[in-house]
Parts: sequence; structure tokens; C-alpha cells
Amino acid sequence: MARHLDIDLLRTFAAIAETQTLGRAAARIGRTQAAVSMQVKKLEDMLNQPLLNRTGRGVVLTLHGERLLGHARTILRHHDAALADISGAGLSGTIRFGCPDDYAAAFLPAILRDFAGRHPQVFVEVFCAPTPRLLERIRQHALDLALTSVAETDAKAEVIRREPLVWVGQAGDKAGARTPLQLALSDPDTLDHRAACAALEAAGRPYRVAYASGSISGLLAVVRSGQAIAVLTQAAVPADLRILGVADALPPLPSVGLTVLFDLARPPALVTEFATHLRTILPAL
Repeated sequence: MARHLDIDLLRTFAAIAETQTLGRAAARIGRTQAAVSMQVKKLEDMLNQPLLNRTGRGVVLTLHGERLLGHARTILRHHDAALADISGAGLSGTIRFGCPDDYAAAFLPAILRDFAGRHPQVFVEVFCAPTPRLLERIRQHALDLALTSVAETDAKAEVIRREPLVWVGQAGDKAGARTPLQLALSDPDTLDHRAACAALEAAGRPYRVAYASGSISGLLAVVRSGQAIAVLTQAAVPADLRILGVADALPPLPSVGLTVLFDLARPPALVTEFATHLRTILPAL
């Protein structure tokens, strides 16, 4: 009897691979966690290979799972492109999208991959910069929309996801124990810069902003050199660096909210569709 790879099973598997937990994958595709677990088992039984290893923090792909993921993404991309093309449901045009560096590193691959599958004729221009610079470009109508950070106390913003700010250092170094504390921070008007300074001043911890960079790559390079610690959103912390906290004599930091801003009061259909996609996918990543 011929075997066929079911599109729904592949979509569930791809969601699990991207979110790294069954719970977040279930929320993303609109199913229960039990249903997602059953779909994985069905796929493993069909292929007669284990695809996932359960860990204390979620799931990781096996070697067979990694191989299947490449095929699954290709199949889903062609399937969704064919559906959009033949049905006429796909949109076309250009979107000018702004996004902070740390969100780009953590979330953009999944965001763009899913949107391209549904609307393969859309061209997305991505501009990465700290939130204050994105706000400037929105006011100048140089962007159609932007994913930006807002303070957790901002009651007016439509927050679609909250991200904790965390202290980040190189594993095993003593940068967090220096006096004064050496910091690598983003622009002075960013939420992470202001939150770090306010927390240290409230705790009476001497510090010095020794390095500054508007890009996450610049901040990470300084941290990896062992010369300073930085403040990032938790989702953007690379695996080779360590989150620091109370045990390192560092005060807690607030969370920030993620929200979408438009340059027009009534954005066109293409921009609205992309914003809807952001609101749908970001909470589950």
C-alpha cells in the first residue's frame, strides 16, 4: 500500500521544530497538545523512525527529524504557493517592515517563512534598528509597519507578546562581578538601556557604560570578548551565552511588550494581512 506524507502532519511537525515545545506548537496551529502528540506519533509510525527527543525544556529533533524538516519545509512551501497561485488567494506587492535586531534574530525566520508560504508574490523589505529609530522612520513614512518595544507599564499599547529583559554574560567569565560593572548597551533612548541604568541605580550598584552599539551583533561581540555584560530580550540570548541574575548580584529587570505600529491610519490590505500574521504567530513562537 502506497504511503503519503499528509500536509497537516508536516505542518504540525514544522511548528514543533520551530517552537521547540508541543504546547507552543499546539497554540500556533490551533490544536490541543494531546492532538499534536498524536500527530507526531502517526508521523513516526508512518516513517518507522523516531523524530523527536523529549527533554526537560521541550523537544529536540533526532537526526531523522532534522532530515524530515528540510523536506517538510520544501513540501509546505510548494503546497502553499500552488494553493495561493491557483486559487488567487495570494497577495502581491512590497512591504517595508521594521524590526529591532533582537526580535529579528529570534522571530523573523519563522515569521517570514510562514508568510511567504501563503503569499509567495510579496516582497518584504526588512529594516532592523532599535525601536526609537524605527519610530522615526514610521513618522517619516519610510516604513509601512514596524514591530516595536513598549514599556510593560504602557496601558495604551496593544501588546501581542511580552519578553523579559535579562542580563547576559559569557559563560564562566567574571564580568558580572566587576566594580564598577562594565556594560555594553544599545542607544541611550532605548528601553533596555534605560531599564539597566535604572535598576542598577536603584540597587546602588556602581556601573559604567563602556561599550555602545545599535546592533545586537555589536553587543554580542563585546559580551563574547568578556569585557562587559549586556541587556537583551530573553528570546534573543544565544546558546553560548549565559543569563545572569540575583546570584550574580544583579537586580531584576522589567519585561517589555511587543506591539505593531503603522505609518497610515488605514493601512492597505497587504500591510494589514502582514500585521494580522504577526499578531497570530508571535505569541506562539
